[in-house]
Amino acid sequence: MTSPRLPREDLTAAMAARRELGPDYDDAFIETVVDRIQETLDARSAAPEPRARFRPAPAATRPDNDHSLALAVVSLLAAIPLSAIGVVNADLPGLFFALAAIVLVNVTYNFRPRR
Repeated sequence: MTSPRLPREDLTAAMAARRELGPDYDDAFIETVVDRIQETLDARSAAPEPRARFRPAPAATRPDNDHSLALAVVSLLAAIPLSAIGVVNADLPGLFFALAAIVLVNVTYNFRPRR
């Protein structure tokens, strides 16, 4: 359903008539154009809203008790001392072990079954 519009041809013809009539009829011309615009606006506001074809998707796909971001932040904070402890005690393999443990915890949490 389309909303009613003021035809461009009507406005063009009205402007041409105004030029022919001269400045004596400016007030009448303005009133006529304002009335037409008001009728168009009234028709638009009276027209029913078009129905949505599709239902909107749910706003949140994850439950409210999902703490993925908090776990990621805590993991980053914990990575600093755990990496230092791993490097001091076991050099490079200790570093890889500490970081692998942090990644494993995050992956396990994010891919757990959800209710």
